[in-house]
Amino acid sequence: MRDFAEIWSYLAETPLIWLSATLIAYLAGDYLAQRAGRAPLVNPVLVAVVLLAALLWVTDTSYATYFEGAQFVHFLLGPATVALAVPLWLNWPTVRRAVLPIVAALLAGSGMAVLSALAIGHAMGLSPELLATLAPKGTTAPVALGISQNLGGSPTLTAVLVILTGMIGAVVITPMMNMMGIRDWRARGFAVGVAAHGIGTARAFQVNPQAGAFAGIGMGLNAMLTALLAPWALGLFQ
Repeated sequence: MRDFAEIWSYLAETPLIWLSATLIAYLAGDYLAQRAGRAPLVNPVLVAVVLLAALLWVTDTSYATYFEGAQFVHFLLGPATVALAVPLWLNWPTVRRAVLPIVAALLAGSGMAVLSALAIGHAMGLSPELLATLAPKGTTAPVALGISQNLGGSPTLTAVLVILTGMIGAVVITPMMNMMGIRDWRARGFAVGVAAHGIGTARAFQVNPQAGAFAGIGMGLNAMLTALLAPWALGLFQ
């Protein structure tokens, strides 16, 4: 055990170890998801988060140390968000024909995500900083972190809330849509993209390619609208 502790102390100082741990945890999660037939509860991101949290706890590693090595994955979130323009462009004729339903769904989904979070937080007596942290939790991580920082919130806590929102949405969205009898893949995908951003969009692509494309559209449009809505809505509660 002493030899293992010495080896681990050496490896923990190398940023590459945490990048490798992140990738291995996700691959393990994806493998388990495949074995489970892509069941909603066995979400690769959820499994990876549990594995990494357990590893950090067992090794007594701080989040700051972990992030120093895994920040390359965080850096890739920016280009991935910009790439959301691709499904919008490829499906532009369909989007143009359904522009009114899309705008209505976007306003309802994005507006409710911001206003409901702020209303609940305000009712619970949260501080202005925590309200600013909550406001953008319904959009994709790179945009949410920028909004949170500009509003005076905590980007680190915002990132946690964004991931939780995405994981919950990815787990419940498919059973919920089936229970509600919604069969239109465009509607299903757009809804999950608005409500559960990146993690939900990945789940939508696993279920149906068209749903995944419209989830990407919903996520991209929601990011732009949230950037406009969040500062305004926060002002209502401060």
